[in-house]
Amino acid sequence: MAKINSNYDKLSAGYLFPEISRRVKVYSEKNPGIEILRLGVGNTTEALPSEIIKGLHASVDKLSNVKTYTGYGDEQGNKNLREAIVSYYKDLGAEILPDEVFVSDGAKCDVANIQSIFSNECKVAVQDPAYPVYVDTNVIAGRTGKNTGVTYDGLVYMGCNLENNFFPSLPTEKVDLIYICSPNNPTGAVATREQLKEFVDYAIKNKSVIIFDAAYNEFISDSTLPKTIYVIPGAKECAIEINSFSKSAGFTGVRLGWSIVPKNCVCEDASIGKLNSMWNRRQTTMFNGASNIVQDGGVAALSKEGLKECKEIIEYYMENSRIIKKGLEEKGLKVVSGGVNAPYLWVKTPNGMKSWDLFDKMLTEAHVVITPGSGFGPSGEGYFRVSAFGHRENVIKAVESIKNNLKL
Repeated sequence: MAKINSNYDKLSAGYLFPEISRRVKVYSEKNPGIEILRLGVGNTTEALPSEIIKGLHASVDKLSNVKTYTGYGDEQGNKNLREAIVSYYKDLGAEILPDEVFVSDGAKCDVANIQSIFSNECKVAVQDPAYPVYVDTNVIAGRTGKNTGVTYDGLVYMGCNLENNFFPSLPTEKVDLIYICSPNNPTGAVATREQLKEFVDYAIKNKSVIIFDAAYNEFISDSTLPKTIYVIPGAKECAIEINSFSKSAGFTGVRLGWSIVPKNCVCEDASIGKLNSMWNRRQTTMFNGASNIVQDGGVAALSKEGLKECKEIIEYYMENSRIIKKGLEEKGLKVVSGGVNAPYLWVKTPNGMKSWDLFDKMLTEAHVVITPGSGFGPSGEGYFRVSAFGHRENVIKAVESIKNNLKL
C-alpha cells in the first residue's frame, strides 16, 4: 500500500512567497487598474552583463556544430567552471580543491538536498529569522516534531534580535547541523570573523556541521567582513558552504550555483573524505549536472571582466537600498538591520503591529508589496523585509508612495 510522507502535513499552511502572491492577486482582482509596486520578493530585474551574454551565446553556438557539440557533462560540474570557482575562492583568501566543488542548478536546491547525507536523528539549529527552506525541508525530512503554530518541536531556534545585532549566540545545547546565512536573508546582517570563529570552534568541539549559505556574499563592501566561512581557521573541518550566481550575476531564472564540501569536513561518524564522497554519490546518482550553456555563462561571470560588470549591477541594487533606507526613515520607520552590505533591509513594524497586518496595510494604502517578517520564523514577528532588487524608477515610485500614502 502506497502511503504519503506525512511530514508534509506538519508544514504551516502555505509557503511564504506563494501566500504573498495569493494576497496580492486577491487585492488586484478586487481593485483593477491599481498599480502594484513591489519591494518584496528578492528577484533580480536588471539585464545580464555583456560578458555573460557573450559566454552564453558562444556556448549555444558550440552546440550547433558537431565538432564542438557537448552532451552530458560531469555531474560535479564542468572542469573549467570548477577551476574558476577555485580561483574565485583563492582571491577571497581560501584554498579549495576542484574536487571539493559541486556545481548545481541553484543554492536553494543544494540547501534542501545536502541534508540527505545526514541522519534524520540529527538535531538541527537554524538562525531565526531564516530563509524558509532551511526549516521546511528539515520538517519534510522528519527531523522535527509537530508545528506548535509558532515553532516546530525539536528544532533549535537561534534567535536574532536587536540585542544581539541580529546574529545569534551559540546554541546552549549540543546540536548536529547548524544553518547560518551571511549576509542574512531576511535581516541583511553580516557575520564578523569573530562571530563565525565562535561557531566554527563550537562545531569542531561538538562534531557538528555548519551549513553556510553565502548566496549574497558579493554584496559585502566592507573588507573586514568575511565573504566565505573558509577564511576562518578550522572551517574546512566543519563547514559546508553553499553559494549561487542568482543574485551576484542575475541568474535567478538562469539557475546556477555550487556547494563546497571539503574533504576534511567530518562529523561524529564520518572520517576525513566521507561527507565529500557521500555528496559526490548523491549528485552522481540523482543529478545529471547543470546546463552546459549556463555553466559557460558562469565561467564568464567569474572572469575578470565578468566580475567587474557584475559588481556594477550589484552597486545599482545597493543604490536602490540607500534610496529605500532614506525614504523609510524619512517616513518615521525604523530600519534596524541590513541595507549596507546586503540587498535587504529589516524594518520594525510601527506601533507594535503584527507583520501580516502591516503587509495588508502597506498593500491597501500604499499599494506596495513587502515581505512580512513572521514568514521567516518566530523572531521575525514585528518586522518586515524590504528588497532592493528592482528597477530604479519603480523603487523610487514605491518609496514615494509609502511616504505619501501609508498612514502611521
